[in-house]
Amino acid sequence: MNNQISIERGLEEYGNPDITHNVEFSLHPIIHSVVLTIDKNNESITANKILKALQEQKSNLKEFEPKPNQLISKGVLRNACTIAVSEKSFLLCSVKADMGNKYELYIYEQSKKPYSVFECKRVGVEEGMSKGPQTIEKAKQGAYVARTASSLQKIRNESGEMYGIIYKSNSAYIVKPFTSLLDEVIYSKDKELLRRFILTVGVVSNHGNWFTSNNQNKELKVLAQSYDWLLFLTDKGLSEFIEKLLFKPRREFKPIRDAFISSYTAAKKKNQFTKVQMNVEADRVLLEYFRKNLKAIEKWFNIISPQKKNLSNLRQELKELKDKDWNEILK
Repeated sequence: MNNQISIERGLEEYGNPDITHNVEFSLHPIIHSVVLTIDKNNESITANKILKALQEQKSNLKEFEPKPNQLISKGVLRNACTIAVSEKSFLLCSVKADMGNKYELYIYEQSKKPYSVFECKRVGVEEGMSKGPQTIEKAKQGAYVARTASSLQKIRNESGEMYGIIYKSNSAYIVKPFTSLLDEVIYSKDKELLRRFILTVGVVSNHGNWFTSNNQNKELKVLAQSYDWLLFLTDKGLSEFIEKLLFKPRREFKPIRDAFISSYTAAKKKNQFTKVQMNVEADRVLLEYFRKNLKAIEKWFNIISPQKKNLSNLRQELKELKDKDWNEILK
């Protein structure tokens, strides 16, 4: 799903488009795509350079406004690089293959409406404090966005059971127990149920602020009842990543350590270890590490909600949403 990802997009509230919230990651349907080969020439690969090459292929870009981004600059890759935007879509570019003196680029147009969003809660402990800064307030902010993003909304009955309600365009609505209604919407072919639906996924970790997934504090409980899915990154998983790739890496992982250290020192010149900007070689090694260790990495996470589901279920739900005919649904 790499090429369906956007980073830090403004997400409109359901039924209230005047208010938007930036979300860390969102997954969008691809309207169409093209593969383009471009010379390296030891220069930065800019959005303008890519757009010029597209125009030479007679691509229609009249509706798009160019963005001043660089796909690659001085060995640093921009993830989910937006090269232009239109009223209803984004035009992005990624590196499909490194061909020596050329790059094979994948250019793709994403619909503005996402089918899923991911947010990560990374609240750290400040010096002199026993807890992180306003952890409950940050949790409430994330919970608010999760609860206002999608047409499938959560409500409780008097006994505390969670129900879902979803409206159709004629104001007709369906009310059912939330988990069963969530499954019904995801696996539905009904355009009315899908056109404004967004699957919300939260990822939290301990860092001295959160409790464990089995011993939830107030912040976790707030998030667990707000996101459709809430994943807990365990201390064991986080420490394994740090130990193997940053503290004591094998030789093949050294580019990851080097990129991290160069980004988080007083003398840093350019940050090259973030969700947006990543050192090209570190990016290649990280992707290879994740690919080879996928089963082990899955064990880094606990599922807080929904109960009785696992990561395989989440993967299947995302695949189901990815494969739908969104061009038809969003007409």
